[in-house]
Amino acid sequence: MSMSRRTFLRSSAAAAGAAAASSITASSITAGLAHAEPGAASSADTAGTTLARVGVPGRPDKKGYRRLVEGRGWPLYVREELAAARSTRESTRTGLASFVQLTDIHIADVQSPARFEYVHPLQGPAYRPQEALGTQGAVALVKRINSLSGGPFTGRAFDCVVSTGDNTDNHEVIELEWYQRLLAGGTITPNTGHPTRFEGVQSDGSALYYRPERDAPDQYKDRGFPTVPGLLHAAIQRHASPGLDMRWYSVFGNHDDQMLGTVPNNLVDWLYLGDVKFDLPGTDPTVAAIARALGSDPSSVLPLLSKLRTTGPTLPATADSRRRPYSPREFIRRHFDPSITGAGPVGHGFADPDGPSWYRFQIAPGVLGIAMNTTNSLGIADGSISQKQLVWIEQQIRSHADQLVIVFSHHTSTTMTAKLPNPETPGQAQFDGKHLVERLKAHPNVIAWVNGHTHDNAVTPHRGSTPRHSFWEINTASHIDFPQLARIIEVTDNKDGTVSIFTPLIEAEGPYTADPSNLTQQGLASLYREFSLNDIHLEDRAGTAADRNCELLLANPLH
Repeated sequence: MSMSRRTFLRSSAAAAGAAAASSITASSITAGLAHAEPGAASSADTAGTTLARVGVPGRPDKKGYRRLVEGRGWPLYVREELAAARSTRESTRTGLASFVQLTDIHIADVQSPARFEYVHPLQGPAYRPQEALGTQGAVALVKRINSLSGGPFTGRAFDCVVSTGDNTDNHEVIELEWYQRLLAGGTITPNTGHPTRFEGVQSDGSALYYRPERDAPDQYKDRGFPTVPGLLHAAIQRHASPGLDMRWYSVFGNHDDQMLGTVPNNLVDWLYLGDVKFDLPGTDPTVAAIARALGSDPSSVLPLLSKLRTTGPTLPATADSRRRPYSPREFIRRHFDPSITGAGPVGHGFADPDGPSWYRFQIAPGVLGIAMNTTNSLGIADGSISQKQLVWIEQQIRSHADQLVIVFSHHTSTTMTAKLPNPETPGQAQFDGKHLVERLKAHPNVIAWVNGHTHDNAVTPHRGSTPRHSFWEINTASHIDFPQLARIIEVTDNKDGTVSIFTPLIEAEGPYTADPSNLTQQGLASLYREFSLNDIHLEDRAGTAADRNCELLLANPLH
């Protein structure tokens, strides 16, 4: 049976935790603590957000392919699990902070030999039909953010952008360069290997993949995907990003830390610089063995791949040194490169080129951000946090007791289950998400934990011993899987003893309905989104209505 993306490289405990978190939302709606307020956004500037309009599937054609079309916006849900909403708050509130969260962009070198596309029938995330258009799709998102005047509810110009991990897909230097050019501004040539020829499975692979330039059938064209002459050639052409107009910060994700977010570093790094790509038929028993290994015991991939080096089957690939994997320290150091400073700040949050990989930053006056590193380099997709880092975080929260604090990470509270030793923090105890939640609840000035990793939207209340020891966990869907979203987060003082956190979602700029004959940068970005809608591994990742555009009420801990 095919495993879904929801369970790919995640432990059963994490999946159970995610289900428990979603049940909180369901019970809250039943109890009337989360309810839509159609008129609540009437005074907000909703243009460019999913409050105004959102892409929805059109009518399927004979093969099931659906065009993306414009649909009605999603409503605003008021969440009162942690504090009651008072009717006067709209006329009295003051904006304290406004920023944008990006997450799980997964900028991918799709031509790299260090990929496992052939396991996608069993492990969906191994291959996506839209992935070769990732940089064009990300530029459209940057343009959308720059086009907005600020938060729709406060009118406050964005203080910054925070990208909460899986900025790259496969831990490669060239992927990191593309990601940084996207946010800082500059030109991007999303091509590796041969300078003029696309050498990935989409051009030379089997019918397991979407091969847009071939007339021959494949399992994606069987579902109505179009034949698009010149698509792959256009995908690798040089294009430009304007860069973000505001400060931006980076957070580590597991895909930024290790091969495909799960294979231990240095284990099979020879794959990156190789001159062949493995492309096994789905009937090969090695496919199932590798899929099982990636899901449960990544270290056992080594003997399987070592055998494939001599037995194949393979596709030719031009070796490219830019594909080499980077270390966590190099990830940090490259954020200090003057050529990618853009709107700043220098280091994009990291305090020193030599680390550590976590930091604090001032989101706005009176609102402090703390970026955590929850990855575990042992070769596990799920996360944890080291004792040293946790001690530092609590020191920062206590020493800024006069400020509201928002913490950021890649992993969610339910996907921090990897308490095994972390090679990056030798000899230190590792703590899970449940422990971290309890430590954060001990500090009344913590109001939110913002994260990604699951590729789903989910908003979870964490109730503490008192209303002032409670906080919201805000999990945002990815920008690679449909519906390809980012999130605005606005913090307001309601002047009535409560704080509101608004969480409107945004989509990339550009036409909803793609035109396969338009191979411009904008046209490719539209195809990126429409192909993701039609991915054969598609799951519903939008979350419930109460996980999307929200007003989250909280007792003001500083009141």
